[in-house]
Amino acid sequence: MNIHPINKAVYATLVAFLFSNSVVYAADAFNPESQWMFGDWNGQRTELQKKGYDFSFGYTGEMATLLDAKKSSDHGTEYADQFALGAHLDLEKIAGWKDTEAQITVTQRNGRNLSNTSDALSGHLSSAQEVWGRGQTWRLTDFWIKKKFLDQKLDVKVGRFGEGEDFNSFDCDFQNLALCGSQVGNWVGDQWYNWPVSQWAARVKYNIRPDVFAQVGVYEYNPENLERGKGWNLSTDGSHGSIIPAEVVWSPKIGASKLPGEYRAGYYYSTADADVINTSVKQQDHHQGGWVVAKQQLTAHKDDASRGLSGFVNITVHDSDTNNVSNMQNIGLVYKGAFDARPKDEIAIGLGRISINDDVNDARIANNTVDARGLQSEEYDAEIYYGFHATNWLTIRPNVQYVHHVGAYKNGENAWIGGIKFNTAF
Repeated sequence: MNIHPINKAVYATLVAFLFSNSVVYAADAFNPESQWMFGDWNGQRTELQKKGYDFSFGYTGEMATLLDAKKSSDHGTEYADQFALGAHLDLEKIAGWKDTEAQITVTQRNGRNLSNTSDALSGHLSSAQEVWGRGQTWRLTDFWIKKKFLDQKLDVKVGRFGEGEDFNSFDCDFQNLALCGSQVGNWVGDQWYNWPVSQWAARVKYNIRPDVFAQVGVYEYNPENLERGKGWNLSTDGSHGSIIPAEVVWSPKIGASKLPGEYRAGYYYSTADADVINTSVKQQDHHQGGWVVAKQQLTAHKDDASRGLSGFVNITVHDSDTNNVSNMQNIGLVYKGAFDARPKDEIAIGLGRISINDDVNDARIANNTVDARGLQSEEYDAEIYYGFHATNWLTIRPNVQYVHHVGAYKNGENAWIGGIKFNTAF
């Protein structure tokens, strides 16, 4: 990976800062039972948390290499990563503001994505390295304040943040993008901006009962927020409308073991104009669609509910007039603590299907842009990984991915990819 000299200087500064703190409190640094690589700073970090100041510094790195492809002989390797620096503030403890909290997060991304550089993955709808994207630059990713009312039943959040933090939310442990994070943001990404992009937004949530809440949000649509030089943009200049999502979430605990689950159903509508795909005359309409997300722990390992088998399903559907992807689904299983000697490790397998809108093919035929790969239908992305819980501050996930019909082309490439994803909390 080629790193710009400025980024090298940033890395050196960050590492020097972190090691300067770890030297002072060397006894706590690198303790595998600590939640932080550089320890508790002789107890000062925990003391700050008690006072309402919770600081975080995380790192995610992802390597991907092409193992085999049906038609291509190239075997490239790429690396991409992300730093995330954050501060969560309990403003009730700090300033006496009842039931109020705030979050500031700054991110920086670097590297390259194999899906963009490998001939075998040309046109890949998903991504072999989900951490890559939205410009390799510094960004103000979170800058919000949240307050609860009515005995904590009503929750109001305002500031700068992305839709996927609250709506259509999903875990991001897999490395393949089709199995990671908010899927609406992956397939309506021209207007719905997932992490690390932020925009001005407001979200109102109401707890109907302890295990059910409903929420609605309004998010600024401003394409200038994607520009590399505007990662800290706070202006509304360039706004073209809003994304309005609504969602109901149920979080039951099932059976005698109280196995946790989470079920989400939602809908989104954009007030911003979007081009209609299949028409000889330029027309505009609006993005809209919906989603269902289900996660459920299915078993407890030897009556230990912290271990066991879980399953998940994601479904999104999108309007056929303006969106290239008409629908997507993913499904998978995760087993945590399969081995008594490794109770915090996990093994997971997932399969995603991305379906192209028929209007895209009609438009390609009309414009005479069909090539040797043929028309587009579905792309399938599969991944299996093993998650080594090396310490409480480091998880390493080697994985193997398979992509069938890259780009959803009927005559498209089929490719095997090897990867390693690791997450560190400094």
